[in-house]
Amino acid sequence: MEFGQIFEAGMLICFGFSWPLNVIKAFKARTAQGTSLPFIILIITGYVAGIAAKFVNHQINYVLAVYFLNLVIVTANLAVYFRNLALDNKKHIQAVKVYNKTSIGA
Repeated sequence: MEFGQIFEAGMLICFGFSWPLNVIKAFKARTAQGTSLPFIILIITGYVAGIAAKFVNHQINYVLAVYFLNLVIVTANLAVYFRNLALDNKKHIQAVKVYNKTSIGA
């Protein structure tokens, strides 16, 4: 085992611990406000590039498993983003209905 692999795994593990916390926070928030879709897509692209690099360089090892795990968790973050976006849209539609009902009755 090389030190480079250990450091790479350490970096991935640190990132890996932060993503589940982010998913939980976003899920509980029930809003997509404050979440950046381009950022999530950029992170997913980075993990895909890291995975591709491992295959291209024939470095199939335990670090690759951490890349895949992080990719799955960030993809879950993407799913929560779209769920929260749908909830935001539903709230907006409901607010418009309430506004229209009160405006017409006024």
